[in-house]
Amino acid sequence: MGKSAKIVILTGAGISAESGLGTFRDEGGLWAQHRIEDVATPKGFARNPDLVHSFYNARRAQAARARPNAAHQALAGLQRDHPGEVVIITQNVDTLHEAGGAAEVLHMHGTLAGALCADCGHRWPAPLQMHTGTPCPACTAPAGRPDVVWFGEIPHFMEAIYAHLAQADIFAAIGTSGEVYPAVTFVDEAHLAGAHTVELNLEPSSAASRFAERRFGPASETVSAWVAEQLG
Repeated sequence: MGKSAKIVILTGAGISAESGLGTFRDEGGLWAQHRIEDVATPKGFARNPDLVHSFYNARRAQAARARPNAAHQALAGLQRDHPGEVVIITQNVDTLHEAGGAAEVLHMHGTLAGALCADCGHRWPAPLQMHTGTPCPACTAPAGRPDVVWFGEIPHFMEAIYAHLAQADIFAAIGTSGEVYPAVTFVDEAHLAGAHTVELNLEPSSAASRFAERRFGPASETVSAWVAEQLG
């Protein structure tokens, strides 16, 4: 692969696990205490906004305490030092990539740091605590919600993401479950474009067999080693 290869990277919850942010499947974590349909769907928010705000307030506080780990920092270094373009797409709603030094990260599921008006669509920085009836600074409607993409909603930046995948020379999926649509299709899109595909994960994902290369272990170790190889 040439030095100017375009590298497109997808990250999931596994890259932030070593920073103390739990994944869907962690026993005893925030997600284990709630049903997805209650806290991560528009219907759940309409049914019980107090519960949803309480859940995301806890996640926001947890994310605010977290610090980037070696994997986040390695990807930022790759973006900085690789001669070609490095695009980072994340399913995560934390901002640890940016805290680790990455730029222009495509947050396809939004971020905990943002608030969204369910009425007019205005966005603003979220306070640490949001509550039912939080007013929109633009239209004043008491319709503030977390600016995260819930199940049943369309992820952000999809047109740009597919354009990047169509141009990729290397596609890496890091810390993903291989179960969430549409991200699970990205490896196939990259493969069709002729990209070399690699999965870096603690253990094989549901989509592991669809990657040309697979590496398993803690993200801080596997990602750091992989980045060092790319930088030669």
